Amino acid sequence: MTWKLGVYNTESYGRERGFMSNPRGTAFLICPVRGHGPSETEGIVATLEEMGWDVHWPHRDTDQNDPAGLQICADNRLAIRNADRVFVVWNGESKGSLFDLGMAWAMYKPITIISVPNLTDGKSFTKMMIGWEALG
Repeated sequence: MTWKLGVYNTESYGRERGFMSNPRGTAFLICPVRGHGPSETEGIVATLEEMGWDVHWPHRDTDQNDPAGLQICADNRLAIRNADRVFVVWNGESKGSLFDLGMAWAMYKPITIISVPNLTDGKSFTKMMIGWEALG
C-alpha cells in the first residue's frame, strides 16, 4: 500500500487541503475492517480527532457482530450520511470499503484520500477517487 499523503498527519498537507485549519466537524473513515486490526488505522483516527474532527471509525463505532453484514452497511450508511467529509484508506481489496465508497458517492460526499493503491494504466478506482477528491 502506498501512502498518497506521504505522512498522513503532516500539517502542510492539511493546510493545503483546508481540513487541518478549518475542520468541518464530522467525518467517516472508510477503511478495511474484516481481517484487519484497529492498529492499522488508529493513528489516522487519533490524528484526525486531534485536528478537531468527530470521526466515525467502523472498528470502534460500528458494531461488527452481524453475520450477514446488513446492519453494518445500514449503520455505516447513516454515519456517512451524517458526515461532512469522508476520509479514505483503501487497500485495493476491501469489498466493504468499496461498498462504503459507493454510498458516499451516491450522497455527493467530499472525500480526502489518505491511502490508495498505486496508479495503473487504464481506468481504476484509484483514478476515480483522485478525480472525485479534486471535486472538493
